[in-house]
Amino acid sequence: MRPSPPAYRPYTCGVLGGPDLMQWLVLAFGGAMLVGNVAALVRPPARRGAAAFPQAPRGRTVAMAVIGGVVTLWALASLLS
Repeated sequence: MRPSPPAYRPYTCGVLGGPDLMQWLVLAFGGAMLVGNVAALVRPPARRGAAAFPQAPRGRTVAMAVIGGVVTLWALASLLS
């Protein structure tokens, strides 16, 4: 008698990142949003032309950093649950 094949598990065999790839991607994008916007507030880039802002717009940058933080925490909670 031949052994039965392993149970079929969709999205787990041969997929890069496994079944929780989306959570890892959301974590990466949320973390990048958070770190990038905080870095723009803490250390603004050197001025690169007449059209460049002297510093990042505070309201928009803080809002995007908060959104990035919420997304990062949500992704971490999804991965840990």
